[in-house]
Amino acid sequence: MSPTELTISEELSARLRLKWLVLRTAIEERLVYRGDFAFSTLVRFLPIVTQIFLWSAIFENDAVRKLKGYNFGEMVSYYLLVMLARAFSSMPGLSTGIASSIADGSVRKYLIQPVDMLDHLFWHRVAHKLVYYAVAIGPFTLLFWLCRDYFSGWPEWPVTLAFVGSLLMSFAIGFLIEAWIGLVAFWFLEVSSLIFIYMMLSYFLSGHMIPLELLSPWIPFVDFLPFRYLAYTPAAIMLGKIAAAQLPRELMIQFAWIVGLIVLNRWTFVRGVRRYSSYGG
Repeated sequence: MSPTELTISEELSARLRLKWLVLRTAIEERLVYRGDFAFSTLVRFLPIVTQIFLWSAIFENDAVRKLKGYNFGEMVSYYLLVMLARAFSSMPGLSTGIASSIADGSVRKYLIQPVDMLDHLFWHRVAHKLVYYAVAIGPFTLLFWLCRDYFSGWPEWPVTLAFVGSLLMSFAIGFLIEAWIGLVAFWFLEVSSLIFIYMMLSYFLSGHMIPLELLSPWIPFVDFLPFRYLAYTPAAIMLGKIAAAQLPRELMIQFAWIVGLIVLNRWTFVRGVRRYSSYGG
């Protein structure tokens, strides 16, 4: 092995060790607050109860009646799957954390140390989700078991794989969107209004409030936005609302959004660092 190859191999190994160290440390930090994770998980389940009662009233307990292709059982299963997807794609505190670190100057630790800011925050969020689902798997399993009659059956394995892939990519898209909003703080001292706007848009345009089939007649471009991949697409894949022949195209578009958002984040970070100034200790 040549010295150059050895250097590249050592550098790659060092980077992997650093990622593992960040992930392990973040997991240990979050395990300290496992009680908070458990409580927040239980609270997250409460809205689904009101959704079941709401759609029961809309469908008037008619199991045959359909609304834009959804019967009552499919509507309930849709909200259960959306809740699961949003648990993957939501990133509470990420934007405000980045904005605060830029405002108070603590962001400079990423500028003077050999640690990439976005990579470091990404693995912190991975740790957050691992701990969250380790705590939440029990309540999630119980809830889906209690509502098992609303599901028509388990889809074929290619659809299940597409569902899992879409879920994982929804995590990446949610992270990249909120990270970019936080990076805007290089230009604006206050980004809370942008975060509020994003949360409102995400609630409507991701399919979190209602399936996008009900929204698209009013907002025709809703299918071309990245928000749909935060909640609607994984649920629609699992319920068979997206044809099996269209799944490769749908997943490729979702992946293309990830690539585009990575480029946008990197460009924003580099441009922001160029104009950033920090004083004091």
